Amino acid sequence: MLYFLATTSLTLVQVGAALTTAGLLALPVGPMVGGLVDRYGAKPVLQAANLAQALGFAGYLVVGQTWQIAICAWLNSAGRAVFFSCYGVTVTALAAPGRRERWFGLLGSVRNLGYALGGLLTAVAVSFGTHGVYAAIVVVNALSYLTAFVLMRAVPNIRPEVGQDAAGGWGRVLRDLRYLSVVAHQLCFAISLFVLNIAIPVYAVDVLGLPGWTAGAVFTLNTLMVGFAQGIIVGWLGGRIRSRVLVVGHACFATGYLLFLAADRLASHALAVGVVLLGAISYTFGEVVSGPITSTVAAESAPDGLRGRYLALNQLAVSVAGAVAPAALSGLLSTGAAEIWLTLVGVSVLGATLATTLGKVVPAAQRHIGGV
Repeated sequence: MLYFLATTSLTLVQVGAALTTAGLLALPVGPMVGGLVDRYGAKPVLQAANLAQALGFAGYLVVGQTWQIAICAWLNSAGRAVFFSCYGVTVTALAAPGRRERWFGLLGSVRNLGYALGGLLTAVAVSFGTHGVYAAIVVVNALSYLTAFVLMRAVPNIRPEVGQDAAGGWGRVLRDLRYLSVVAHQLCFAISLFVLNIAIPVYAVDVLGLPGWTAGAVFTLNTLMVGFAQGIIVGWLGGRIRSRVLVVGHACFATGYLLFLAADRLASHALAVGVVLLGAISYTFGEVVSGPITSTVAAESAPDGLRGRYLALNQLAVSVAGAVAPAALSGLLSTGAAEIWLTLVGVSVLGATLATTLGKVVPAAQRHIGGV
């Protein structure tokens, strides 16, 4: 948003409309490539996504109209959706059973540290505010995807053998009621993930009137905990039943939401800051505990020959949450603290209920963490 406002003559509404249009048009892309992943393997599809995103960011250097922004942003949004559709397939193929939670946890930590580093460097660069600096940010983004393309060349493309478990195509995926419960759980989990970026900073600064650094402190806590503690915590959880750990994760989310609500009832800003930070810690524990387990259950619940389609459907839940969350959370936030946080507590309760259901009907959710 800042880049386009600084480098084009377009208004905030025009830029927002272009980015929203791109995000909505990218929703079907993940499911569309699921069949390609099953047929050709995840690597070539992922490599195409890397090139698409490099092209999209390079295009930012020359855009000036709303439709041009929408096209380039669509390349980036679609590439991101394809990445996450291929990501679980790649990890599952390369990681041995019993080690997948650790690998999903490690890669989640690395990705979160990447977000933090990128955000820090961008914040420093934007402080200069010149056109050249904005262009440099875009160029670095484009080069990062080209670098990812080169690095991925060393990763083998493990294609599933065509067999009985590949029969049925999308019809089989959509008729798999047990996996649809996995997707429903993913939707609840994803909604909670978007709370960090959309609701918490606005609530802390604009609603509670806390100092601006409070939002930064929340992000810092989240980044450090996910970046450095996720792998350790997954190791500590070894031997525990996956579905029960997911329930604990949703309980941590709900506790965080109730703490955010409690901060609205405090007269002292200093106490409110402390309660918000405690809420952020509890919220982040929910993310740390649930993230690797959610990814592992989704990946291992899919048959080898159709894993691309299955995980594409699961990723669609994340994309839908990302498309709906900004409007839904901002609307709830505008009505009051109780409305948003109690609604999100309800989402967590639903997520915990679905996790309990997974523990009864989905074999992958019944297994022990680290078990084969």
